[in-house]
Order: sequence, then structure tokens, then C-alpha cells
Amino acid sequence: MKITILAVGKLKEKYLRDGVAEYMKRLAPFAKIECIEIAEEKMPENFSEAEKEKTLTREGERLLARVPEGSELIVLDVAGKAFSSEELASHLGQQMVEGTSHLTFLIGGAFGISRAVRKAAKLRLSFSRMTFTHQMMRLLLAEQIYRAFKIMRGEKYHW
Repeated sequence: MKITILAVGKLKEKYLRDGVAEYMKRLAPFAKIECIEIAEEKMPENFSEAEKEKTLTREGERLLARVPEGSELIVLDVAGKAFSSEELASHLGQQMVEGTSHLTFLIGGAFGISRAVRKAAKLRLSFSRMTFTHQMMRLLLAEQIYRAFKIMRGEKYHW
């Protein structure tokens, strides 16, 4: 299994970089994993809804261009489907059984994701109805992917 985390922006805080690096290292025995970052689009300080949509569209086009060919796209979206850790493990396991060899998890930027990105997703996944920083989501996602692999293997990470 190959997993790509496609994210807007760079991780600025050392504790987040360290946490993500730790889970990427832990995931190495289970999957080939990579993280691709794209730069955030610049947004005017006092932007209109039309400017926001235009910016999200440009950012979305750049994101979709970086989704590896043949990869199943899973977009993190507050309005998406909520899974428990066990349900995420089951979903990932089912994808492997069905022959999916590459999953891409997409994390949008500070202003969200475009309609085109939502439409391109095979699955829109919600971690919570709460809002988290897109940088924090990268750490939470890496931990949950790791947890899912441990659950699938019946190992003692999940109680």
C-alpha cells in the first residue's frame, strides 16, 4: 500500500513537524508513505466571497494536479462522513482487499477546499464537526492512519 498526504502549507511548528515525522517513521513497516506540500494561495486581507472562491479554485487546481494518477482520493472535509478509528481501519482494509494500491489524503488550507476538490474525492472524511488548523490535521491524520494499520493487524496500540 502506498499513502500520500497532500497538504496545503508547510508545518511551521517544531512540535508538529516532530510528531508527523514520528508517525511517518512508525508507518514505514506498513506502507510506503509520503507527504506532498503545496504553497498556500495568497488571500487579500479584506476579501469578498467571490475572491475567496477564486482563490480556493486556484488552490484546488494545484492540489488536484498533484494527486498521483490511479490513487483513490480521500479529502478531509468538516462536512464529510465521520468514522470511528475502527471504521477507518475497516475502510482502509476494504480498499486493500478491493485492490486499491494507493490512497491520497488531501488536507486543504486555512480557507477550506474548492467544490472541484470535493467533487473529485471518492470519500470525504470528517474528523470532527470542530475546526482544527490544517497543520494540526496533518498530525492527527498521520496518527489515525497509523492507528488504523495497528487495528487491522490486531496489535496493541488500540484498546
